[in-house]
Amino acid sequence: MAFRSREMMKKIIKKIGGEKNLGPGVKEQLKRSVPDTKVVMGRAHRGIYAGRHIQFGNRVSEDGGNKTRRFWKPNVQEKRLFSYIMDRHIRVKVTTHALRCIDKAGGIDEYLLKTPYHKMDTEMGLYWKTKIQKMYEDLGEMEVVFFSPEDEANFEEQFKELKLEERASRREARRKMYGWTPKQDPTIDGADVEEGSEGASHTDLHDQMVANA
Repeated sequence: MAFRSREMMKKIIKKIGGEKNLGPGVKEQLKRSVPDTKVVMGRAHRGIYAGRHIQFGNRVSEDGGNKTRRFWKPNVQEKRLFSYIMDRHIRVKVTTHALRCIDKAGGIDEYLLKTPYHKMDTEMGLYWKTKIQKMYEDLGEMEVVFFSPEDEANFEEQFKELKLEERASRREARRKMYGWTPKQDPTIDGADVEEGSEGASHTDLHDQMVANA
């Protein structure tokens, strides 16, 4: 259950892709926040637990007050949390306390950015924090380009045309796959003939019933 900060730092830097992908001062903060030895439950390395780990205590009987040792495991759930900077869902194991902290912060990105390094006591939490922090720093260095209203209108029109072409291609693919053909509307003459034949059949039936009577 024990792990050392040196091995943990090597794993985090390897997952990120090297020290060049770390932001300025991030490596020093990681070294200061992670102690040399720390006892954390094994499965906590693979999730975000927000400081919740196994608790130990006593079970006291009602009759004699006898005490027996017991432990409480944290309530862990597997959730899909949406990351705006990565534009996708992240499947991660979190405790219910961590979920409340994430909701209070405003999302998984805000929680990881606002939580200091010394409170990220798991390997996965430190890994995601360093990765998302680096991505936000790269995003802040990008240049922003503004389009004129005419260009935006042209882009919108092109998107509409592209959507119509995709619908037509999907319709043609379904037609070839299932052999579907559009329904033909019945002609007016055919409808008149059917109505006339139906009326004639009703007249013949009425005459036959009168004859039998």
